[in-house]
Amino acid sequence: MTRVKRGATRHQRHKKVLKLAKGYRASNSKLFRVANEQLLHSMYYSFAHRRKKKGDFRKLWISRINAAARNNGLSYSTMIHGLKNANVEVNRKVLADLAVNDAAAFQEFANLAKANL
Repeated sequence: MTRVKRGATRHQRHKKVLKLAKGYRASNSKLFRVANEQLLHSMYYSFAHRRKKKGDFRKLWISRINAAARNNGLSYSTMIHGLKNANVEVNRKVLADLAVNDAAAFQEFANLAKANL
């Protein structure tokens, strides 16, 4: 069987890992073995936090809706309940955007929710 030399392949793989680890602190960006382990953790965190980001935004939207609803004499839960009773299918992202950028339109939703409680 012929001999297999892996010098070029190994070098390319090390270069790829070290390039991805650029910007990490200390030996996390300099030494292959440490950088490779750091990359594995980084990829795990980025995957998990892409999922977590959805929940974080939902929390932000809910707190914005709650603040605007309280300005209109409602709590968040009563407003959402009133909108559900009125068969209004508007999501929290849009409601939060209205709360921040268009107070008059949000007030209309709040009045609609009050009427259907």
